Amino acid sequence: MTIYKFGFDDYFKEAFSAYEQNGYQIGRVALEHKRMYRVWTENGESLCEVTGKFSFEAAVREDYPAVGDWVVIKERAGEQRGSIHAVLPRKSKFSRKSAGLSTEEQIVAANIDTIFLVNSLNEDLNLRRLERYLLLSWESGANPVIVLTKADLCGNLQEKLAEVESIAMGVPVVSISVVEEKGIEGLKPFLSPGKTIALLGSSGVGKSTLTNYLRGQEKQKVQDIRENDDKGKHTTTHRELVLLPEGSVLIDTPGMRELQLWESEGGLAESFADIEAAAENCKFRDCTHENEPGCAVILQIEEGILPRERLNSYKKLLKELAYLDRKQDKRAQSEERRRWKKINAGVKRKRV
Repeated sequence: MTIYKFGFDDYFKEAFSAYEQNGYQIGRVALEHKRMYRVWTENGESLCEVTGKFSFEAAVREDYPAVGDWVVIKERAGEQRGSIHAVLPRKSKFSRKSAGLSTEEQIVAANIDTIFLVNSLNEDLNLRRLERYLLLSWESGANPVIVLTKADLCGNLQEKLAEVESIAMGVPVVSISVVEEKGIEGLKPFLSPGKTIALLGSSGVGKSTLTNYLRGQEKQKVQDIRENDDKGKHTTTHRELVLLPEGSVLIDTPGMRELQLWESEGGLAESFADIEAAAENCKFRDCTHENEPGCAVILQIEEGILPRERLNSYKKLLKELAYLDRKQDKRAQSEERRRWKKINAGVKRKRV
């Protein structure tokens, strides 16, 4: 198998050229096991870990490999094991703030071309949550596509589609039913050979079912949705690369119960282009869209052009980003102190 089948292209070829003459190999991280990595290479799969030097120089979690990363490795002959010496610069990454109180980035998937934002057409369809996914998707550098599953269970399909399209801002919206094998052809344009697609969404929305269908075999175990609340059980427990028959690469991910923002100011403008366009016509440049006279956003809400809930969501996300900025300033100071401690510790060891 050739690495080009895994998504290797001229961008990564150029980045790898600095290592190629020194006996290194290139591979792509397919699965992570607590700082151990299953890596796809031209020779098959290798179980790899980062070198001591790599770990010493890594300042934050973002510096370590993530699923989808291209890594520079040295394999051990005959062992199907190796060591990771570097991570090539990423073309894109879908990140969120890690769960809990710490202010740390968690990279969900790296080097993706398209993100399938999977939502089911049942009672669990949540426009506000979808706005949050869109926001992070725009920030990732990949192109989002909204995939609405279980269309066969939806009695008011056109109404639901209209609701989703009202917040999609030009993002493709595809409704499918894997059970009835309908609508799947709408996904084919995004499944080109060598392209990488990440499946993102909550538990039980049908990501694993869709993976099974696209792969053509029972790769992921599929579980039924709980009938009492239309919310799914966790099926996928880890992020993993899957090679599809058409030649594209799929990253299936666990359902996310918590999706906190991470550096998404640019994505905010993309996701809420309607509100920001209306705000350009406000009388005051620093309008908060509350009670100011001449507020164009409030006028559109009163005229039924914009829903009040969308403005509330926009304000909530703005506040969350402002809070994250304050936390990141403190984190940057702590990281700088840790970096200098490492440097000083290394200097002391050399003197001894």
